[in-house]
Amino acid sequence: MTSQVSSPAEQADGADDTVVGAQRNPAGAKDVRRLDRVIIRFAGDSGDGMQLTGDRFTSETASFGNDLSTLPNFPAEIRAPAGTLPGVSSFQLHFADHDILTPGDAPNVLVAMNPAALKANIGDLPRGAEIIVNTDEFTKRAMQKVGYTTSPLEDGSLDGYSLHPVPLTTLTVEALKEFALTRKEAERSKNMFALGLLSWMYHRPTEGTEKFLKTKFAKKPDIAAANIAAYRAGWNFGETTEDFAVSYEVAPAATAFPPGVYRNISGNLALAYGLIAASRQADLPLFLGSYPITPASDILHELSRHKNFGVRTFQAEDEIAGIGAALGAAFGGSLAVTTTSGPGVALKSETIGLAVSLELPLLVVDIQRGGPSTGLPTKTEQADLLQAMYGRNGEAPVPVIAPRTPADCFDAALEAARIALAYRTPVFLLSDGYLANGSEPWRVPEPEELPDLTVQFAQGPNHTLPDGTEVFWPYKRDPHTLARPWAIPGTPGLEHRIGGIEKQDGTGNISYDPANHDFMVRTRQAKIDGIAVPEVEVDDPDGARTLVLGWGSTYGPITAAVRRVRKDGGRIAQAHLRHLNPFPPNLATVLKAYDKVVVPEMNLGQLATLIRAKYLVDATSYNQVNGMPFKAEQLATALKEAIDD
Repeated sequence: MTSQVSSPAEQADGADDTVVGAQRNPAGAKDVRRLDRVIIRFAGDSGDGMQLTGDRFTSETASFGNDLSTLPNFPAEIRAPAGTLPGVSSFQLHFADHDILTPGDAPNVLVAMNPAALKANIGDLPRGAEIIVNTDEFTKRAMQKVGYTTSPLEDGSLDGYSLHPVPLTTLTVEALKEFALTRKEAERSKNMFALGLLSWMYHRPTEGTEKFLKTKFAKKPDIAAANIAAYRAGWNFGETTEDFAVSYEVAPAATAFPPGVYRNISGNLALAYGLIAASRQADLPLFLGSYPITPASDILHELSRHKNFGVRTFQAEDEIAGIGAALGAAFGGSLAVTTTSGPGVALKSETIGLAVSLELPLLVVDIQRGGPSTGLPTKTEQADLLQAMYGRNGEAPVPVIAPRTPADCFDAALEAARIALAYRTPVFLLSDGYLANGSEPWRVPEPEELPDLTVQFAQGPNHTLPDGTEVFWPYKRDPHTLARPWAIPGTPGLEHRIGGIEKQDGTGNISYDPANHDFMVRTRQAKIDGIAVPEVEVDDPDGARTLVLGWGSTYGPITAAVRRVRKDGGRIAQAHLRHLNPFPPNLATVLKAYDKVVVPEMNLGQLATLIRAKYLVDATSYNQVNGMPFKAEQLATALKEAIDD
């Protein structure tokens, strides 16, 4: 017998409501309900292993074939006091049987490992959501620490939710009593018990996690065995307890992806792979000069593992040394990269200006975070755009590009390398914490799909003097790109002067001539203005009068919001910018084709300021700077209001 029920999952990306089935298994077995999507949030103390738990659930979900999007959320403090609100760490995963774009607006399921995790996240839950709480942590002292005067598990405040009280710690310790572990050591595996329970609840594969645990704790086989035992105990608990009468199935997203080989990938990992691919396609060694900084450090960690691909990584003593070494590597003929976040960009600015003057290829990767100064180091923001555009002394223009999704970081890295190598210029790549730490499925490209980035180094003289002498002019330019030749130091006959003082056109000699300086400034600007970038594409199926224009990581929330608006009968167009300097050549035409232009940004209106100044378009800003990405429903409401004005 089959009864029809509606999915409890939120329609986060604007898809149609989906009818799912609740199927009674034979012989009194538990019901299995089919859902089209689910949003789960794991939350606990920063020492509870929530990021690892979420990552493992994500990996198994990816291997199962669902589309997915994740939102890790870290405490800003390195080690906040245990059990406090500032110390709560969470991991949100949205997975579905169809194409999705965001980690979801509100969780359908919250796993709260302690009172702080419950209090910090309860406000995000819709009524009817499921809450799994670790009752062992709801002691009087722990609850008082976060302001609970009575137990929320008993005072009726959670009556609007489906509450599952589970003594996770006690059950984990009991499951591991055969191991020679102290109670404290056994308690550390409670996140694996919770992962096992959720894996049963949503029919996730188990083999990958067990293999992962064996590998992770290969040098500590007892710890590996204990974690696997806790994981299996969580699965068995779900199977046998009467508190969980229903499990759920979310079918693979069979039609969401083009054919190919896929893997789950985070933005920082995709960016690292993109840099390696760029170096191989350019047939150049890759050099990274970097200083560790949140949230960019993972790129340094990843690239350091790939010496077999000709990658050299240098962890410098500070930001200035990191970019100085990278610029030296560029002078020496490497594909040079420096990675950082906003505070590091401030320190690197003088050397970026030097790279503009020397006209050498250099990738400056800025993984933006909340500011100013130290600000919110573990939270996301898009507030470095104007810094990337203008944050140097003098007229020092640089190209700026921004990826739109975690997987798109791979392609953005290739594009940044193309521009840097072809035009001999530093290039800013603006990712952010949301993309860096978030993940999604990525189709692994075939080698023949990658662009050819090979460059020709200067080999000999390129200019003939009036007396017939052939010489090398380091600033004699390609007439199409205005790029100067790239001469490897030590090449006989190509010796030339470098430094920050203004160069004479052509010869590269030091020049204080006003007319020459004016010419060089305008030439460097013309080189950037003339970079070939593709036209911006506009999604406008209904002849809308309002355009929503975005850049970077707002792509997912904006697209999800646009789907919602159109589903409700609203007409709205969408365009998204990858190239922010120079802008796409058709952008002026696109903007002037609409009565209204709305620009959502995770800053106070930086792209809108540029658009208004350059195109004299009355762009309307919609801004958020709370350290979190936009929610789709929030944006949809704002866009509906813009249409109705």
